[in-house]
Amino acid sequence: MFLEKIRLKSIAAAVITAFGLSLTPVVPVSAALVDNERLVSEQQAMNDRAFVKTFMERDDVRTEFEALGVDAAEAQARVDALSDAEVAQLAEEIRSTPAGQGVLTALIGAGVLIFLVLLITDMLGFTSVFGFTNKGAANPS
Repeated sequence: MFLEKIRLKSIAAAVITAFGLSLTPVVPVSAALVDNERLVSEQQAMNDRAFVKTFMERDDVRTEFEALGVDAAEAQARVDALSDAEVAQLAEEIRSTPAGQGVLTALIGAGVLIFLVLLITDMLGFTSVFGFTNKGAANPS
């Protein structure tokens, strides 16, 4: 009799536990097809972040950060906080900026501008730099 009461209590406890577990709310799960555009955009975002991180780990970039007074670790933390769109824009700017060609282009442009100014002033007769120009009315000699 005593064993039957213990057996009944253990069966009742198991049934109550099973019933209690069946009443716990279950989070609904939704399944959907993942389109290719979403996969490509997520992959591109990961690639852009890796590209920017690799760029910022270069020694010359770190040296430039130090020269400007920026802590490289703080700059990396700020880049990590950027959204995917901002990282994509930053990666595109890094990829499209020519390395070391800005100075050469500026020097060539300045040289062409100086040549044109001297040529025009020589043709008007204000200067006498080039011998191949016709002297203007300002210098009749």
